[in-house]
Amino acid sequence: MGRKWANIKDKKASMDKQRSQVYTKLLKEITSVVKRSGGDPEANFMLRMVLQKCRTCNVPKDNIDRAIKKGLSNEGDDYEDITYEGYGPSGVAIFIEASTNNVARTIGNLRPFFKKYGGDIGKDGCLQFIFERKAVFELKQDDIDENDFTMAMIDAGAEDIEFESGDITVTASMEKFGSLQKKFEELKIVVDEAGLERIPLTFKKINQEEFTQIMKLISALEDDDDVLKVYHNIEYDPSLQL
Repeated sequence: MGRKWANIKDKKASMDKQRSQVYTKLLKEITSVVKRSGGDPEANFMLRMVLQKCRTCNVPKDNIDRAIKKGLSNEGDDYEDITYEGYGPSGVAIFIEASTNNVARTIGNLRPFFKKYGGDIGKDGCLQFIFERKAVFELKQDDIDENDFTMAMIDAGAEDIEFESGDITVTASMEKFGSLQKKFEELKIVVDEAGLERIPLTFKKINQEEFTQIMKLISALEDDDDVLKVYHNIEYDPSLQL
């Protein structure tokens, strides 16, 4: 249920973003994955995934090329990946992934959002029992044999496979990311999105008023240029409206 709600929220958030913000975050992600694993999309699966997102969002090729060169050079070495953990209103857990060249600026930007909407940033590790980092693959397949696909995924190390209206989500321990990636390539199945995500282990049930307040906080956090992803542990409830 939590995964389903996260998907709905993320898709809505993506549509609501200013195009320049989407570009900025995707280009930062390109530079980050290139610095970690190289600039060849054939050898860098995560880079292929980000480039796929860029094509979907019509990011200009010149911008993409510059981001790749930045990752391959020493330029941008002052950027670091950083996480923040805290609680929003009603005790909803909030986990933030960011990339910044000025930690003081980033925390200075984010802390007032928590204060404004009734939450607080906590100490590193305060959410270690609420979120677990998992490998997550998302794809669309309307004509797939669910039984054969499920067996192939389990064989490669998948822990959970969700089918919903042609959308498939495969979840595994982060250590199994590589084996699942190879399995998809072996089966010649195109993956739409893949990465390491923070999956809630426990969920928080809230009402509409609380939900509206928390979404204001999450939107404000996502609008910050340094923030890459925001995770929450709101329990999925179809009656809650954005």
